[in-house]
Amino acid sequence: MLAAADAADLDTGPRTGKSATERMCAVTRQVRPTSELIRFVVAPTGEVVADLKRKLPGRGLWVTASRAMVEQAVRRRVFAKGFKRDVKVSPTLAQDIERLLVQSVCDALAIAAKARQVVSGFGKVESALKSREAVAMLHAADGAADGIRKLDAVSRQFDEAATGLRKFPVLNVLTSEQLDLALGRSNVIHAALLAGPAGQTFLSRCQILVRYRLADDGNANAAIAGAAVAGTPIDTPKDAADDAADGKAADEDRANAHDVEGLGRLNG
Repeated sequence: MLAAADAADLDTGPRTGKSATERMCAVTRQVRPTSELIRFVVAPTGEVVADLKRKLPGRGLWVTASRAMVEQAVRRRVFAKGFKRDVKVSPTLAQDIERLLVQSVCDALAIAAKARQVVSGFGKVESALKSREAVAMLHAADGAADGIRKLDAVSRQFDEAATGLRKFPVLNVLTSEQLDLALGRSNVIHAALLAGPAGQTFLSRCQILVRYRLADDGNANAAIAGAAVAGTPIDTPKDAADDAADGKAADEDRANAHDVEGLGRLNG
């Protein structure tokens, strides 16, 4: 069993002036909140592993949580320099991390569906929107524009009329195939998230995925804001606590297994 990371976990730069919730990005050398960074450790096999839940033992190296920044870290051999040793770095590390983040989002959506906090299908989604039961709407990334446009028109009743800002999250982070697998149905294009703790976990994981994909994009702030429930700050992943609150400890164990099996076997 993997032990939790030691409280005295180090980063690669001086700690002066930084709080426990801040670390220095090994690529940019800028101090950022840990919610905007990914922690990496070295496995006993010498392989660099992304510690997405910040629980794995060993000295940590932190990189801004964006695909472009991880790719840059690999290209510039930042991990070998930061850990001051020879390490194995997969050339597909950035893609592997995104795959694990997508799986994490799918797992959270499946948990929300089991808790009856998700409805799918155009009619059910439209009804949930009109009754104001929905707290977020999901469209398949590869969904037809016509259905998306019609439901988006209904969802605009949740927008802030005075400022034009969208408070109601409308997400398209998953494909139809991924929605099918998460919800156990075929041809899912539209879904609505209902209120509940499992839904909050799903939204927090969506925000992490959106940030990873778009953190270096000019539209990132708007996209990230769209992945949060209005009035509910979502800063750091609290997967274990959220899943435990929903009585889904087994799913959390499976999510941890994805982290380890996808990026390295730390028990090797």
